[in-house]
Amino acid sequence: MTLEKPPKTKQEWFALYTRPRAEKRVKAMLIERGIECYLPLHRTPRVWSDRIKLVDMPLFSSYIFVKSCEQDVQQFVYLQGIVRVVFNGGKPAVIKQREINAIAEFLVQAAGRKLCTGDEVEILSGSMKKIYGKVLKIKKKFIYLSLEHLAATVCVDIGNVAHKNRIR
Repeated sequence: MTLEKPPKTKQEWFALYTRPRAEKRVKAMLIERGIECYLPLHRTPRVWSDRIKLVDMPLFSSYIFVKSCEQDVQQFVYLQGIVRVVFNGGKPAVIKQREINAIAEFLVQAAGRKLCTGDEVEILSGSMKKIYGKVLKIKKKFIYLSLEHLAATVCVDIGNVAHKNRIR
């Protein structure tokens, strides 16, 4: 009589809900434990009183995706920073590989999008902070904006503007 190994269960993508702003720490912890995970990040400008910095932010706040077997996914709630497994219909919600691929493709396309003449942008700092304008001309370090509601044209440092409809 030969003993058969139990059949390997199929690994699928599952969504985990994390504590607020813990996504990057959770990702590092999962990778350290050898668990395949995916945290979609996008680069966005963050404004402080003294500077503007481009920061990698999670596309989905408080969510991270892990590749695991359905029977093992419940064990993740015991890890620090993970609040719960996302459920759908009483079972852990399975995220299809094509959906993970679509998210990754979206981020690649969004990252490659540059400012163009005619784009609507928001001024991120200075006396005109949070004012929207239309791009008229782009130079190496400066951008000329038309501010229709003020009937004015301004010249702004290119690092101080971002797309109006950017991912936040």
